[in-house]
Parts: sequence; C-alpha cells; structure tokens
Amino acid sequence: MIEKLLEEPPLNHTEDIVYVDVDTLKDFIKDVFIELEVPEEHAEIIADVLITSDLRGIDSHGIQRCKMYYDRIKQGIYNPKTNIQVIRDDATTAVLDGGYGMGHVIAYRAMRLAIEKAKNYGLGAVAVRNSSHFGIAGYYSLMAIKEGMIGFVTTNTRPSVPPTFGAEPMLGTNPLTYGAPTDEDFPFLLDCATSIIQRGKVEVYNRLHKPLPEGLIISNNGNSKTDPRIVLDKLVNRSAALLPLGGKGEDTSGHKGYGYATFAEILCSALQDGVYLKDTAGVIEEGQERLKVGHFFLVINIQNFIPIDRFKEITGNIMRELRSSKKAPGKEKIYTAGEKEFYSELERRNTGIPINKSLQKDIKVMQKELGLDHYDFPF
Repeated sequence: MIEKLLEEPPLNHTEDIVYVDVDTLKDFIKDVFIELEVPEEHAEIIADVLITSDLRGIDSHGIQRCKMYYDRIKQGIYNPKTNIQVIRDDATTAVLDGGYGMGHVIAYRAMRLAIEKAKNYGLGAVAVRNSSHFGIAGYYSLMAIKEGMIGFVTTNTRPSVPPTFGAEPMLGTNPLTYGAPTDEDFPFLLDCATSIIQRGKVEVYNRLHKPLPEGLIISNNGNSKTDPRIVLDKLVNRSAALLPLGGKGEDTSGHKGYGYATFAEILCSALQDGVYLKDTAGVIEEGQERLKVGHFFLVINIQNFIPIDRFKEITGNIMRELRSSKKAPGKEKIYTAGEKEFYSELERRNTGIPINKSLQKDIKVMQKELGLDHYDFPF
C-alpha cells in the first residue's frame, strides 16, 4: 500500500493526454510570469523550478501549479516583484524576509546564500520569513548537490494535517528534503511531505477523475474520504485533513509524521519570527489577503569532512548495496531515493510533459487572457 501511495496516480489515456515539448512548456511558463509583471530573471527561475518538477515526474508541483500562482498574483496575494530584505547576516547563518514575493525566487536566493556560506565556512544555514509557495523543495537541495554539497530544505505550508488524535488541520504538509551527491549518474534525493499525501496530489487525482485510496484523508468526524473533488472543497473550509506519515493514531506510528511536521514548523517560523500554524492559511494586511510561509535551508560542505570523491564512493556503495539486497516475493527491483525521478527526466526530455484535459483548459485560459497567441499547442 505505502509503495503505491508514494507514486503519482497512473495517467488515464482516455483523458486525452497530450505531450508537450519541454522547452516549449518552459518558455510558456516563463512568458506567463513575465506578462504578470514578474521580472524576466525571476520568471526564468520560476519556470525552471516548475519544469524541473514535471521532468522528474512530480506532476503535482509542475505546470499544474502555474494557474494557482497566476490567480494569486492577479488577486494581489503574491507580489510579482520580489524584494528580499536581509534581516540578519552572519558568517554561517542569515535571516531573510521575502516580502510576500515569489517563493521560488526567494528560495533560490536563500539557497545560493547558504551555498556560498558553506563554501567559505563548511556550513551555511538560512531562515526565511514572509515567503510563499516555492514549488518542489528538492529543487533547492539539487542546487547544493550540483556544488558537491549536502542540501537540507524544509518549508511550512497552509494547515491541512491534524495532530495525532486530532481532527482539525493545524500543520502543513511540511516537507523534509535531504540530498547528497553520489558517484552514480543520479544523487540521493529524498523529497517528500510529512503527510502521507499532499494537496497537489489530491489535485492530480481530481484532474484525472481518480478516487483516492482509503486511509489518506479524514473528515472532521474521523471518517476516511476518497472523492478528491469533495476533499479539495473540505480542505478549503478545514472540514477535512490529510493524515501524517504513519496514518491515523499511534498504532501505525502516525505520531512520527506528526512530530516531523512539527519540527519543520519550528524551523520555518521560530528561527525567523515568521507565521505558523493557522496563520499560514492567510492573514489580512492593509486590507489585502496574504498567504505567507517560512523556509529553512541548510548546506553542508562535504570537503570540510572528507574528500568529495571518497564521500561519493561511499554514498554510491550504500545505494548499490541497498538495490542489490534480497527482493520481496514478486518484486523485480529495489529503488533508492532520486532514482525514479532520474529515469523520469530521461524519458520526458524525449517524450515531452504529459498534459491532461483539465490542465489543457487552464493553459488555454492563461494563453488567451495574456495574449500568448504565438504558442501552437496540440490541444
């Protein structure tokens, strides 16, 4: 069951799936944000984060999210012109204020700062407040990996997860993301929420008209919910909640996911004096709704501990030994974190990004409203 839940729902080819060239889709995303008055340099960062998600098979956080950002910018919830304020800057640490700008840009700048500090001092840690949704956390860990370093990233999000024995959404899906380079073609990269499923995957199930598996989501009376459309409505009014890793109660260790989510909440709010718990659902400032969250980035310079080649060799050996261990009956392959995403990227660079019928409609709406008529999509 858990293995099944960790994967995206299967694409339903009766839903008129169309594949769009990667470069075309990335250019479109970039142009959407430029038309929304996001500076071109920043639009490039946002487009790269989103297309990286789609390439890696994380359909819940790629082009699917573009319309959400589009709507929030038009509603004034996000500031398209990101102005980052440095609150504190020391040798190995810093605190940034994102001014409710574009989370991808804020996170990119924060991780670059953490990387530079790690290059100079061995460790770099940056806490961020007043940011917004930043896409896949793994993108920023990959930034550290490409520099031959270890990257750890977390963010808090809108409340959708109850504490163990509770039914009210209090915590976000709060991912904990770890990445390290190896001597293989792909790194170790664990990028997952501290809930069993996150809102973005519920949206994918809804777009594909697929029922959710049992045991992922409860209503406020504690009963399981499987209709993604109803779940999305109930998440808005907080009458449904996504269960933490481990599930409901303590019998299957749901308290562990609850604890991890709480730790992420602390790192993303207490270090930087940011919003937390229910306030991430939205605050009103000067008559305008703001959806603000915090992030935390930690980079470890491997060279300060051991030669990078030896680290990569040992880490690669760990991955290979895990994959070559005895397989469960009926199973043909054992994977390590980041492997499936690597193969997805190889495939999708050739086949393009799958766009389902519901997402096609969103793309056409943005294309028409922004006058991006030079794109000739096959739908």
